[in-house]
Amino acid sequence: MALLRSAATVAGYTMLSRVLGFVRDVLIAAVLGAGDVADAFFVAFRLPNLFRRLAAEGAFAAAFVPLFSRHLETDGRAAARAFAEQTLAVLLTSLLLFTILAEIAMPWLMHVIAFGFVEEAGKFDLAVQFARLSFPYLLFMALVALLGGVLNSLYRFAAAAAAPVVLNVVLITALLGFADAGATPGHALAWGVAAAGAGQFVWLVVACHRAGMRLRLPRPRLTPNIRRLMRLMAPLGLTAGVLQINLLVGTVIATLQDGAVSYLYYADRVYQLPLGVVGIAIGTALLPTLSRKLRGGAPRAALDSQARALEFSLLLTLPAAAALMVIAGPIVSVLFERGAFGPAAADATAAALVAFAFGLPAYVLVKVLSPGFFAREDATTPLRVSVVAVLTNIVLSLALFWPLGHVGIALATALAAWLHAALFWLILKRRGFLEIDERLRSRLPRMAIASAVMAAALWLIAWALDAPLAAAIGPRIAALAALVVAGFAVFAVSAQLIGAASLRELGAMLRRSE
Repeated sequence: MALLRSAATVAGYTMLSRVLGFVRDVLIAAVLGAGDVADAFFVAFRLPNLFRRLAAEGAFAAAFVPLFSRHLETDGRAAARAFAEQTLAVLLTSLLLFTILAEIAMPWLMHVIAFGFVEEAGKFDLAVQFARLSFPYLLFMALVALLGGVLNSLYRFAAAAAAPVVLNVVLITALLGFADAGATPGHALAWGVAAAGAGQFVWLVVACHRAGMRLRLPRPRLTPNIRRLMRLMAPLGLTAGVLQINLLVGTVIATLQDGAVSYLYYADRVYQLPLGVVGIAIGTALLPTLSRKLRGGAPRAALDSQARALEFSLLLTLPAAAALMVIAGPIVSVLFERGAFGPAAADATAAALVAFAFGLPAYVLVKVLSPGFFAREDATTPLRVSVVAVLTNIVLSLALFWPLGHVGIALATALAAWLHAALFWLILKRRGFLEIDERLRSRLPRMAIASAVMAAALWLIAWALDAPLAAAIGPRIAALAALVVAGFAVFAVSAQLIGAASLRELGAMLRRSE
């Protein structure tokens, strides 16, 4: 299975999901703006997302996929299915208990993650209500992570990549059809989050059945295989946990500034598009690819896959970061500035987006480099590096918030991500698990030059289009579309002319099936 073709499959569905996510966020911005209900909902949604990324997409996926791949390669599909069924039983039981406890303890949990709301009783009570309604999302998403890991290990990436589309469709439906049904539109969104989790679970159950992996639900038992999974998950859980502390620390500090939680959320949504389409897509495809190549006794092929993943991801990420920094204002204005979301909120969000975009290549590098550890079942090294990164983020967030406000939080996140990526790179290189071949070494500086040329062109074109970019929504959309098309064209031509990329080679890699 070609790595880039697999990544392209994930990226395509991720792009669809993110486009629908923008539609969802445009509606949220128009209906909720950046006020108390929006802040309460975003903080509440952060809680199940925190545990989802820790228990499901973080520790669980990184531990489960290599072990499931090993069973596939060495013992066959029947043994792999039995391992998945054992995992399903233990995961479901433990998370049911955790969800019940979290629902009971929600007011105390909210005191921790939103202490800035405590003095505002109405906002705090809304955050507790929204969190209780949306928290079952965690349970369903943990099961989705299991089923997605099974499918990805079988090189069936489409269904799991398409699952987030369900979340956005459900939330859009909640806003359009049920915004006035509850006390606030935030209540409709919170109910929608829980319903979307259930919908994604059903979607992947059907996909697993079609792939010949019909998982039964046996009695939960701590078998040797499950104990091995838990031993891997312990340090991986801490790794995922300290990574999510970066987001949590930012949210906690942002509650001290009116509107800051919302500004950071909207900015985060914009840079998450290239991060998801490039970094998460390639990382998702790379982990099972590396795991199965290493288990199959092909370390040289694994090194080549890692190098090509780095080349392809940076080819797309460097120009995306440059573009987001240069035209952050027009992007935010076109996407969000309407209804309750005014010019002041757009300016504040754009400033945060510039800071986040500075770290975009680093966020992607972390996603692409981490499978180099996880595929080798090394959970300790990523934990140590993540602790360093999160401590750096905490210190920088506290130091930069006072002079820069919410922009300081975004900048701290970016700087910590660069440290994280640099440490991953150096450790893998030193251990011989990362090979920067001549092709990659030659093309990296050329990618940077092509991105700089594109950024300069975008700045000049944005200056020329200043009037339509400040006009009504129609001219603004047309002007932003012109900027995007021009930026893409300039980068594509520059990259070809200076040798940063070869369309012929990219086409061959995408067509390759083995």
